[in-house]
Amino acid sequence: MSDDLDDLKRAFSAVTPAPDAKKRAENIALAKENFATLQGSRDEPRPIVDAPKMGGFAKGLHAMFDALTSKAGLTATTALAAFGLVMMTPVMRDGLPDMMSPEPTVLMEAPVVLEEIAVEQSADSAVGALVQEAVPMPSPAPRMMAKTESRVRMAPAAGMVADAPMIIAEADTEAFANAPENSLKLTSEEPVSTFSVDVDTASYSIVRSSLMNGHMPPKQAVRVEEMVNYFPYDYAAPDAGAFATSLAMMQTPWNENTRLLRIAIQGEMPEVEARPPLNLVFLIDTSGSMNQPNKLPLLKQSLRLMLGQLRPEDQVAIVAYAGSAGQVLKPTAASERDTILGALDNLAAGGGTNGQAGLQQAYALAKSMQEDGEVSRVLLATDGDFNVGLNDPEALKDYIADKRESGTYLSVLGFGRGNLDDATMQALAQNGNGQASYIDSLPEAQKVLVDQLTGALFPIASDVKVQMEFNPATVSEYRLIGYETRTLAREDFNNDKVDAGDIGAGHQVTALYEITPAGSPTQIDALRYGEAVEGGSADELGYLKLRYKSPGESESQLLEQPILTGLEADSELQFAASIAGFGELLRGSMRLGDWSYEDAVASATAGRGEDVFGYRAEAIRLMRLAASINQ
Repeated sequence: MSDDLDDLKRAFSAVTPAPDAKKRAENIALAKENFATLQGSRDEPRPIVDAPKMGGFAKGLHAMFDALTSKAGLTATTALAAFGLVMMTPVMRDGLPDMMSPEPTVLMEAPVVLEEIAVEQSADSAVGALVQEAVPMPSPAPRMMAKTESRVRMAPAAGMVADAPMIIAEADTEAFANAPENSLKLTSEEPVSTFSVDVDTASYSIVRSSLMNGHMPPKQAVRVEEMVNYFPYDYAAPDAGAFATSLAMMQTPWNENTRLLRIAIQGEMPEVEARPPLNLVFLIDTSGSMNQPNKLPLLKQSLRLMLGQLRPEDQVAIVAYAGSAGQVLKPTAASERDTILGALDNLAAGGGTNGQAGLQQAYALAKSMQEDGEVSRVLLATDGDFNVGLNDPEALKDYIADKRESGTYLSVLGFGRGNLDDATMQALAQNGNGQASYIDSLPEAQKVLVDQLTGALFPIASDVKVQMEFNPATVSEYRLIGYETRTLAREDFNNDKVDAGDIGAGHQVTALYEITPAGSPTQIDALRYGEAVEGGSADELGYLKLRYKSPGESESQLLEQPILTGLEADSELQFAASIAGFGELLRGSMRLGDWSYEDAVASATAGRGEDVFGYRAEAIRLMRLAASINQ
């Protein structure tokens, strides 16, 4: 082995030239030039995956190895490499960055620009182009590099497939109609409470939608009266006239020193066969925001259910609106079910939301369909995202208020979440003398459009107002639970020009007051210099007045009665109180003390009563779910 090494050393010595500084400099310069030349390819890159023919850089490498693989060539090049390594070491050492330099240079990352690339899809899908805009990359932790070093970020080469684009979640643009919680009133200072009735139920469905999706509902989405009025109660039907009242009182579940007073109204339910023919215009939002499974597809399924409740003499027309509005189905007899369903099935979402044009065309169509003795209704189905045309709630309110005088009322069905404009929907329904509901599932569509259809479309009273005067001799304080968006001034009660809520056939309205009995240790301290107020009879809690107009009438009628102190509790009140407490927990009310979701579950379970369709059982499950989410 040593003989071989000695031979190799002698060979090195024989071929190594004598030191020549000038020649060395020329050789180094030539080596650098050749190295730089061989770093790139003289041929243009080819954007194909086939193996290219040998050329350019590869061909150069092949030629170089052919020239250097002889025995003499290997010996010479090995000696040259060793000599070059020795001579270049000082140069390389001088060129290295000083990693201990006290002033390192921090280089920032350059933005990455993604070029437009073609996306090849399967044969079953459309072929399109994906365009990614230039997006600055987040800056990583600073890196210390040589002062003379620069850093280049390369864009993806042509033909390379980039990662799939990130799906950016749509911003939450929901808006809800609500107001601050009603404050506690001193009977001695403000004995009269006035409000408009509310038969809407949208808030409960929105609360359910939120909880079923694993999060607490927005506090402003909770309207306690709509949660209470979502459920049917066992109230006695009127013996005569349009209404019957149902009164009850119990100890407040969350405050042993106060009482809950229930004032309920039960509307009459006329025979369905006796109802007049119905002219129904479906005004359907087909804008781009409706292109989600829980919007337009659910809307179509819901209206399918409703068609089964119409009679042959009823008529249906369809107007759709997006960036513009158009008639999809001319007035058609409800008996032509296939024609109506075909028009519904052809609807597709896309474009802006020109609600103004849609409303104008729907009202014009309803007017053309109406004849003496018939009922005309516009049923608006939307997510409420009015972003083109008349999109101001106040302007919409004025427009709808003008149209209701023609006898065509407007009800609203809300669909979907994320951009639900509940505030606009409430403004439309309240001023259109209609009802606002939120459809989050097919069972909810069954409840609203099948079970309660008659009440939603056939009113028995309009501009229904309630006024309660409390007796300071028996009630020191009170607060109305809910109805924050329905409160009226005291003088509005007798003013027939002031609009209020409507009640449909068979509808119920429940209102709860939390009252503090006179002499309670928790009542607000009396004023030292205030005037003493003489109370009424010790047998009365207060005096109830109800004012309403019969359909088509311009003058109101008045119903009134005293409320006595000897009222008792019932299971219907206990369940309503549990729902009211549940709603106040969701709103974050400060008036419940230590009362919790678990207490709401216990109270609702005890007062569940008859529950034919399982609505109350569902509410108890939602209470339990809220307790778990809120932990």
